[in-house]
Amino acid sequence: MGVYAKWILPRLIDLCMRTREVGRFRARVVPQAHGRVLEIGFGSGLNLPFYGEDVQQLYGLDPSATLLAMGRERADGAGCPVTPIECGAEEIPLEDGSMDAVVMTFTLCSVADPLRVLREISRVLQPHGVLLFAEHGLAPEVQVQRWQHRLTPGWRHIAGGCHLDRKIDELIGEAGFTIDELVTEYARGPRPMTYIYCGRASRSSASRPGTHRP
Repeated sequence: MGVYAKWILPRLIDLCMRTREVGRFRARVVPQAHGRVLEIGFGSGLNLPFYGEDVQQLYGLDPSATLLAMGRERADGAGCPVTPIECGAEEIPLEDGSMDAVVMTFTLCSVADPLRVLREISRVLQPHGVLLFAEHGLAPEVQVQRWQHRLTPGWRHIAGGCHLDRKIDELIGEAGFTIDELVTEYARGPRPMTYIYCGRASRSSASRPGTHRP
């Protein structure tokens, strides 16, 4: 891992993700979390202020040691116990059906294998668990889509693997989830980068056998 990826990029991500506009979408989904919660892409802990009193335990998963170190500092003032986990989401080190909710904000764009991640999320959710998400992705207008497809190959190299052109609702459905609520809109900013999918999904139709993990 180079200097840019290890030290510079995590701080740029933290800076960009601290805007009021991004916070507006966090505020829509994060407060719905309850019980035992896993956050995918915990990063520097920017979702922490949005969790409510119904959260009993929060597990924060992220592959970046630099971002997690920042997240640990913010976790000191959290309203619930927080356990940071340094790893990717392709293999989540939690037991099958152990989570009441999974929170994922502005993360699915950057994972290498989004379907594998979503299926792992399904595995760790209990049967009536909920996936809460706020993600940016493919826009509905053809002209914007063209720019998204055009920009993504270069953009993902400088933005930590971020893809501008993933169809978030289709990916979630393909992984076996049922989308119960979905709001889409443009955030402020360049349209190729700001089409937002915000909502919740259940795994009731996604039950499948999984491998027990400690």
